[in-house]
Amino acid sequence: MQTPTGFGWMAWTWQTALFWLMIASFILAMSIWERFHRGGNPRRGALGLTTTRGDRLFISLLAAAYLHLLWLAFTEMSLWWASVISAGLAVFVFRRI
Repeated sequence: MQTPTGFGWMAWTWQTALFWLMIASFILAMSIWERFHRGGNPRRGALGLTTTRGDRLFISLLAAAYLHLLWLAFTEMSLWWASVISAGLAVFVFRRI
């Protein structure tokens, strides 16, 4: 059995590349933001958790991943709708949680 070399084993479409580029850009932006404004003002949100900006980014990315998986499992609609809902969810998480 031949082992795969390079990235040929993955379906690298422009959507896949955009997905990973966006995650990398979010992490880079948060790193730069943290570099110039330390601490991120930990706050107590709607769930009663004390979270920082990094925690809220992690919650947003995790929620978006689960939302996209559920979207694929239960609907035939375009996946772009899940992305739009995920963006709205991220705004909610950063403002309220």
